[in-house]
Amino acid sequence: MRTKKLLRRRRRQGVVLVMAMIFMVVFSAFSVSLATFTGTNLQIAKNHRVANRARYAAESGLEVMRYWLSQVSISGTTSDSQRFNAICTSLQSVLADANAINLNATQSGSILSIPSVSLAGGSSDQFTAALQAVDVNSLRLSVTGYHDTVQRTIQVDYLFGSKANSVFDFGAATKGPLSISGNIELNGVNIAIESNAYIESLDETLALSIVGNSQIGGNVKIANPLGMVDLQGGQAGIGGETGQNAIDNHVEFGVPLAEFPEPNPAQFESYAINVIDANTDTSADATFENIRIPAGLNPHFSGSITLKGVTFIETPNVVTFSGTVDMTGIIVGNGSENDDSGTNQLIFQGDVDSLPISTLPAESQYEGLHEQVGTFIMAPGFAISFTGNFSTLSGAIAGNGITFSGNAGGTINGSIINYSHQEMILSGNSDLYFNRSGLDDIPAGFVPEITLAFDASSYRELTLQ
Repeated sequence: MRTKKLLRRRRRQGVVLVMAMIFMVVFSAFSVSLATFTGTNLQIAKNHRVANRARYAAESGLEVMRYWLSQVSISGTTSDSQRFNAICTSLQSVLADANAINLNATQSGSILSIPSVSLAGGSSDQFTAALQAVDVNSLRLSVTGYHDTVQRTIQVDYLFGSKANSVFDFGAATKGPLSISGNIELNGVNIAIESNAYIESLDETLALSIVGNSQIGGNVKIANPLGMVDLQGGQAGIGGETGQNAIDNHVEFGVPLAEFPEPNPAQFESYAINVIDANTDTSADATFENIRIPAGLNPHFSGSITLKGVTFIETPNVVTFSGTVDMTGIIVGNGSENDDSGTNQLIFQGDVDSLPISTLPAESQYEGLHEQVGTFIMAPGFAISFTGNFSTLSGAIAGNGITFSGNAGGTINGSIINYSHQEMILSGNSDLYFNRSGLDDIPAGFVPEITLAFDASSYRELTLQ
């Protein structure tokens, strides 16, 4: 009987051993599985981290490119076929002017490329960029970010557009300072904001000087953040207020730069078929239609003059009107908006009056001109001065150096635009009234610069291995 009991005990001890070994194998397998699973998760996490770093590099590169492309602009007269080449040239100039030596933009055919650019000194994060034309209205920017062996690409589109704020949104706009003295009131015909003034004055801190009893009915925007306003005289004011209240409540400093659209005199040159020469009697009362004044003629019109259609003035020239001028049309000078020399001049010493160009007779020599509305004088590179009276000037006046003095005053159906960095001077005893009601389009002959507008809706990510 004892022998049987001992045998049973030994069999039970063997079962325990087997069970222990089974549990050992199970736990060992579980440990291996857990280790493998943990390693896999770590690898997945690393892959995600590397991929995210590559995407962050692409996004950083996109922001870098957005900054530089926001500074690119080309002439509004650039043909569709030349836009991409002009954009590339402009971007290269912007980078060169800023000494951005780490961005080496090179053009090859229809693609502009920027090779590897390192981010965050010492890291392996980099990006490359490529810009190419999609069609005549848009470009496509591709930015690829790199980290280790992984890369991610972002694509966005840019649309051709123009700057949002134009100088034609103001009654008077000047790149140089504005000086007003005497007894002049600048105001709107319909509402005061028609006489709002824009002053760039980046080279001069004294942006606006008002002396005497002169007033600006609207508000003033000054681009120079360090610009100053000097009001001298008990009635010198802005926006209906005088003294410091006028400055505090009606002057804004450091505003974004407004666009001065590019004048395009060539648009009207073909109309100027009747040439004035040294034998032309400019002292008598006369009517001139679609005339060209050759370079160096320097004519003096002393009679009562009627001008119809286009009066095209070549540079250099000093053209003087000392008699009365009745005009139905546009005066065009073919100078440069970058010429502040004063070599070319357009002088009105007598009374001036005008009718809209749309009222020209329905005759063949004026065909196509009736729609060229909104401009009275477009004379880049010409200093323009008025000393006589006028009742109404039917359109914008643009030149390099503009002066109204004496009794020169009346209504201007448009804006006064001074491309010069020199002072624009308004002095005397007459008032200027601006009527800009219904003027939604840029006046004839002016072409907005072409800029690039970022199309946020086109953002897309591409995954490349």
